[in-house]
Amino acid sequence: MLFDVRTYTVKPGTMGDHLALYDEFGREPQFRCLGEPALYMQAETGNPNEYVHIWVYENAADREAKRARLWADPDWLTYIEKSRALDALVSQSNRLMKPVSFMPPLKR
Repeated sequence: MLFDVRTYTVKPGTMGDHLALYDEFGREPQFRCLGEPALYMQAETGNPNEYVHIWVYENAADREAKRARLWADPDWLTYIEKSRALDALVSQSNRLMKPVSFMPPLKR
């Protein structure tokens, strides 16, 4: 199992608009292509302009195939255009992680 841990930072004061845009235009195509994420969360403490989502894949090939499908989806590309126009995103950090040996399998 492979976890894609994605951390995003947006400009101060834009979190609500950024998440609303994603909810309206990005969530459906992303969930359709990648499946539902293990987590999608907003910071409660620390940096209030940060949110994280974690996607679960069987392996690197599964991730590559699903992400290729996502980037070929016209609805996703529409969302990307709208997100660029909003200009809220400051930074993005991605980490691919695997569970340790004693981690029980994730129930999906």
